[in-house]
Amino acid sequence: MWSGRREKLRHSGAVPFALVEHGMDWISYWLSNWRLLEVLGYLERFGVLVAVIFYFGESGDRVKQKHYQAWQVINSAQGKGGNGGRIEALEELNADGVSLVGVDLSSAFLHGVELRKAMLSRSTLDGADARESELAGADLQNASLRGANFRTADLKGVELNGSTLDDADLNGALLRDADFTGTSLENVDLRAADLEGANWKGIRSIKGANVLGVKNADAFVQWAMTHGAVKKAEE
Repeated sequence: MWSGRREKLRHSGAVPFALVEHGMDWISYWLSNWRLLEVLGYLERFGVLVAVIFYFGESGDRVKQKHYQAWQVINSAQGKGGNGGRIEALEELNADGVSLVGVDLSSAFLHGVELRKAMLSRSTLDGADARESELAGADLQNASLRGANFRTADLKGVELNGSTLDDADLNGALLRDADFTGTSLENVDLRAADLEGANWKGIRSIKGANVLGVKNADAFVQWAMTHGAVKKAEE
């Protein structure tokens, strides 16, 4: 009560401040019993819940928009050299499990691109620069890879069935467990490539391929030499 609080004051100058404090106490007490504030609190929490529901409800549309923009980047740069944002777009689509079947990446700069287990069958990478790329487990069946640069790329377990890699650079590439069934490797640079466990017996053509220093595949080298491959150091 105010009378009790007034009696405790030692100086008359403190009375105005005590009155303000006393008034604030009453306002606080009055508001604490006002049901409208409780209702507003519930409405605020409900509004947050509705916002969350709408956010997740629209997440599918946002993903579609993101994929659409990525495809725009890839298609607008089709047939052109340079990166043009394609590396990021391709990695984004692949990370979301989107199929890249039939994509045209001819002459693209894809140095260091990470496309593990990418679905790239029937794609075109003629003349692409994919040095040091990460394509382990990728599906490149029936793809056109003529003159592509895969130097020191990670191609473990890649499926190359029916693909054409004529004149491609696979120098130092990791090709362990790769499947070359029906693949054309004419004039390919295979120097220092690692073919441990690779399925090479069904190769369609290997004429002119350089197999100098091929690792972990003595039987392959012997077979290749009898089918037109060569061994020569870099000129």
